Amino acid sequence: MWFFPLLGGAGVAARFGRCGTSPRCGRCCVPQSRNPVMSHEMHHFSLGSWVLLLAYAVSVVGSFVGLSCVRQSVKAEPGRRTAWIALASVAIGGIGIWLMHFLGMMGFSVPGTVVRYDLALTLISVVLAVGATMVGLWIAGFGDTVFVKIPPMIRLLVGGTIMGLAVSLMHYTGMAALGIQGTVEHETAYVAASVVIGLVAANAALWLGRISERIVVRIPAALVMGLAVVALHYTGMAGVRVAVDPSAPMPSGMTVLSLLFPALIIGIFVLAGAIVALGLSLSREEAELEASLAKWSAGMESGTPRSIRGRSDRVSAGPQHPARNLKEESAVLLGDR
Repeated sequence: MWFFPLLGGAGVAARFGRCGTSPRCGRCCVPQSRNPVMSHEMHHFSLGSWVLLLAYAVSVVGSFVGLSCVRQSVKAEPGRRTAWIALASVAIGGIGIWLMHFLGMMGFSVPGTVVRYDLALTLISVVLAVGATMVGLWIAGFGDTVFVKIPPMIRLLVGGTIMGLAVSLMHYTGMAALGIQGTVEHETAYVAASVVIGLVAANAALWLGRISERIVVRIPAALVMGLAVVALHYTGMAGVRVAVDPSAPMPSGMTVLSLLFPALIIGIFVLAGAIVALGLSLSREEAELEASLAKWSAGMESGTPRSIRGRSDRVSAGPQHPARNLKEESAVLLGDR
């Protein structure tokens, strides 16, 4: 088995050779048989390396919008937290993770066979991504949770672990939806590495959700989250092994572009809705702040302490008898206390 990393139009190719000298010579990934089974190459960037950049950009945007919604859930009233958590889950899980996965799969191809995706498994994978993100955020304490008595760090670790395992399960559920004219297998070491990356990424996402109150922190946090999601995806893809069998039936299902088109449309509307909600929330906060400042200013003008008000009145009234001034001053101060 030889690996030939090729960047560019051909992408990263993994070639599997056959010497044809014995049923299993030790160098081949597929045993020799009477059936015409051929080891084959696969391309992860068949459309160009821009697919990687696009997938990363989408993951960063989804992560940034999701983190912004998480911060709003912290400041929101208890009744509104669920809506913010739901928006954050769709942004992070649906766009930052799931949509990134299938954008990356847009560049995946296997010469000699068509690639199709089972619709049911694909829908299950998106439910897993969004649901896992929501459960993780809920347990970590961003929503109206019943776990408030548990220490925050333990809640964060439990929520991050559940979220990371479910996100990894989403990736491999999406890969299970993939069908070719042959077989697709995964190397155990790469699967384990991708799961570890998923666990680290999920815990990092929840931790960053706690500290990313300012936008100057939220932007690098989204960049790190996007990098972790892309690393999980391509680490798992590095362990994919394919064997094309011309005698196998042609796969049925949808093409990746037919899946991506409605997903992109829905993703755009979700992001637009979340951004509008964030903008309205910021406008409401600014209005509440201005109202509070105006109320405070009015209170300072009308509710001045009697000791200060008394002194100012006496100054404006002109000089008075010193003894009477001292007596009145003492009475005012004692009365204030």
